[in-house]
Amino acid sequence: MESNRQKKLAQLIQEDLAELFRKQAAESQMKVIVTVSDVKISPDLGIAKIYLSIFPNDLREAVMKEVKTQKSIYRDYLGKNVGKNLRIVPYLSFYLDDSLDKAEALEKALRGEGENPIT
Repeated sequence: MESNRQKKLAQLIQEDLAELFRKQAAESQMKVIVTVSDVKISPDLGIAKIYLSIFPNDLREAVMKEVKTQKSIYRDYLGKNVGKNLRIVPYLSFYLDDSLDKAEALEKALRGEGENPIT
């Protein structure tokens, strides 16, 4: 179970990264939407697992590759914004959140439209 400290820190990181991704999307020539769907913080506050939803689907791999190469930039950005609340800014790990895809496949299967909902 997450402590209140973990929940507060996760919320701060989620808000700050969401704002950063919104700004980057506005400046980018690619029309992509990146949403920070969830943030999980380890009990020692040293690792943050960040789950991203990316639209459109065909740009997911390219965007995830770019995000993973810029991890240190995002960590520096967080250090400037949430650094006052922390001694050490957590190490960031980014993951693709495909829960919406699974839900959509399940919904199609229930309606009889899809192939195999969950593999």
